[in-house]
Amino acid sequence: MTGFEERPTVHAFRDDALGEHDAVGLAAAIRRGEVGAAEAARDAAERVRAVDARLGAVQVYADAPAPAGGAAPADGTAGAFAGVPTFVKDNTDYQGLPTGHGSAAFTPRTARRHAPFTRQFLSSGVTVLGKTRLPEFGFSPSTEYEGAEPVRNPWHTGHSAGGSSGGSAALVAAGAVPVAHANDGGGSIRIPAACCGLVGLKPTRGRVVRNAQSRQLPLDIVSDGIVSRSVRDSAAWLAAAEAHWRNPKLPPLGLVEGPSDRPLRIGFLVDSPNGVKADATTRAAVTETAATLEGLGHRVEPVELAVDPRFTDDFLTYWGLLSFLIGATGRTFGPDFDRHRMDGLSRGLREEYLRHWRGTPGVLRRLKRTREAYAAAFRGLDLVLSPVLAHTTPEIGRLSPAVPYRELVERILAYVAFTPLNNVVGTPSVSVPAARATEDGLPVGVMFSGRPGSERLLLEVAFALEADRPFRRIQDV
Repeated sequence: MTGFEERPTVHAFRDDALGEHDAVGLAAAIRRGEVGAAEAARDAAERVRAVDARLGAVQVYADAPAPAGGAAPADGTAGAFAGVPTFVKDNTDYQGLPTGHGSAAFTPRTARRHAPFTRQFLSSGVTVLGKTRLPEFGFSPSTEYEGAEPVRNPWHTGHSAGGSSGGSAALVAAGAVPVAHANDGGGSIRIPAACCGLVGLKPTRGRVVRNAQSRQLPLDIVSDGIVSRSVRDSAAWLAAAEAHWRNPKLPPLGLVEGPSDRPLRIGFLVDSPNGVKADATTRAAVTETAATLEGLGHRVEPVELAVDPRFTDDFLTYWGLLSFLIGATGRTFGPDFDRHRMDGLSRGLREEYLRHWRGTPGVLRRLKRTREAYAAAFRGLDLVLSPVLAHTTPEIGRLSPAVPYRELVERILAYVAFTPLNNVVGTPSVSVPAARATEDGLPVGVMFSGRPGSERLLLEVAFALEADRPFRRIQDV
């Protein structure tokens, strides 16, 4: 690329086995014999190494990556990504690789076996090349550190790639791999997807296999999934995951292949339920998306989500409880775990929780009641459209854990004002790129949220938007 070093944008697209394929397209080429799985893995590894010096997205490489499964069956579900190179986020065990959780508080140990979700992820046939970086224990919406280089946004390397699945999003957005594993406990799939111009769907609680840590939480807020460059990749991956294991308590999903003709009633809001107002660029992105939806035949109307005024404080307290539990049980990560080596955000959350721990029962009770307000807002509606984030992607350093705790938390709460609601209620939500970009050319995401089990509706409306106004491509910048 001419002037590579001088440009703030970095991508890996080139004329090789991966080309400009998404995961569905690459898997199809592998099935037809046009590309070999080993060739795809080799070229992806070369792409990753070409861009990662500037992105800092990779935590560790696999020594000898090998395809996880054979060719996909005729129904196009299980094994649908056979031979597609990818990465696993470094808070999830992958046998033979260490799991570091983005923390300097312990020395990571090599995982003896795959986590339950890892097995579901591998059932799609992907080839794992390594693990991606995340902020410490996934607490921050920006993948930054006190004593190490941050993960940078490939659209503009002076800006955040989001968090906590920032490493995965950076690699996918840069074209190094078509898809990568991500998970979401407060927006950690949707936030980096919005920052990096990707599709990021947080599934319904229980839609995919839950890991042991999630089952032990007093309120399970974490869902696993992927980040992708196309809606069909997210749809195909969910169908493949369901073919491996389906939760009988949720409606079956199957393979969603395009938009529906059914007109929807879609509520929209531009300011968050807790009163944080979105900036002008974000508001315009949501308003323009609403107009596009109306042009596609849907009915769009304003909606209010009347959550408990204490929701933000309660969620922050719960976040602090998680940090406290990590500090109290840290030796399960490694015998040398030292909670005093946790970063400033983790320590601040823990210390704040210890000042308010007596209110924990009330916090949990109010958070669990949030589902009632959420359900009330959806009466007569199919989906809700909103921003993903209250303002556009910040520069590196603004959300660094080195920022004093009080100041940092104020900045986080003014930024992450929309996504946590779906984690608490357990409902599905998807971030898709808006047509509008920032003055610096950074992507802006918009978010659709639904009722429990409504992933099909979310994917159908995302397909409709992608078809009407194809997502911007970093290789065209």
